Amino acid sequence: MQEFLTTVILLLSSTLRLSVPLVLCGLAGLFSERSGVWDIGLEGKMLFAAFAAAAAAYQFDSAWVGLVFAILVAVLLSLIHGFASVTHQGNQIISGVAINFISSGLTVLLAVGWFALGGRTPQLQPEARFPTVILPFVEEMRPVPVLGAIYADLISGYNILVYVAFAAVPVTWWVFHHTRFGLRLRAVGENPAAVDTAGISVDWLRYRALLCGALLCGIAGAYLSVAQSAGFVREMSAGKGYMALAALIFAKWRPVPVLFACLLFGFLEALSIRFQAFDFGLGPALSTQIVQSLPYVLTVVLLAGFMGRAIPPKAGGIPYTKER
Repeated sequence: MQEFLTTVILLLSSTLRLSVPLVLCGLAGLFSERSGVWDIGLEGKMLFAAFAAAAAAYQFDSAWVGLVFAILVAVLLSLIHGFASVTHQGNQIISGVAINFISSGLTVLLAVGWFALGGRTPQLQPEARFPTVILPFVEEMRPVPVLGAIYADLISGYNILVYVAFAAVPVTWWVFHHTRFGLRLRAVGENPAAVDTAGISVDWLRYRALLCGALLCGIAGAYLSVAQSAGFVREMSAGKGYMALAALIFAKWRPVPVLFACLLFGFLEALSIRFQAFDFGLGPALSTQIVQSLPYVLTVVLLAGFMGRAIPPKAGGIPYTKER
């Protein structure tokens, strides 16, 4: 029984850790897409933010400085996306894809030029990473059967960005449903003309939504390189931005379902890591490849067969021209 409980807790703990960038990017996409701006560039923003966080944390020997630089880089990329697709009414998908391409190439180019380590940053020292947070009364609770192990090993023992990510979900829900900004944000994604008629700037609302998403993408990137890992390696986002978009569609653009969709995808990834050594009778190399592909295959299956009809915001992807 104790061994089974330990295995379950380890699997769930891995699920929480692997879900963090998905949750943050999913919420980032929620802000931008509910305002009517498709943001396929989440992957690129998170990747560039990861590089900026690792490079700054190495130079200044501070994880917090790395986080600030990660957010600034994500904000800059979001402003570029907004300038292209909101101000100049360009194609939002093309703008997002361009950000992904730029981030994929420029991070490696800068890493090679600055550090000459084949596209990665130097290994970060412990003081340049976010430390583990131990919640109060962990040792006192540990002897308690079941609950003690859950509190000590499943709830406690993460870095601060993990708690920030999951705290962002109720905050986002409250912003969307209980603030004037959230009400206007939902309205501009459905009927921007009505918002414009009320004397509210559609473009400014959409820029603010992109900036909220940039904040979350910056935190996600910093988590990848300064919290989960000890430095930046090329393409370390590994498609998580796209999986976050899939989770957003699966959740039908609602904050709490976004959390559960990301946890599901995180669980599938944790499960694949846990069972990579399992032999399917096809040889060790092929078995590992099969297990590693399971999260992506199951993501497609879930989206295609079990999601039902997902209705996006009516004004999503449509540039708004102010009536004269």
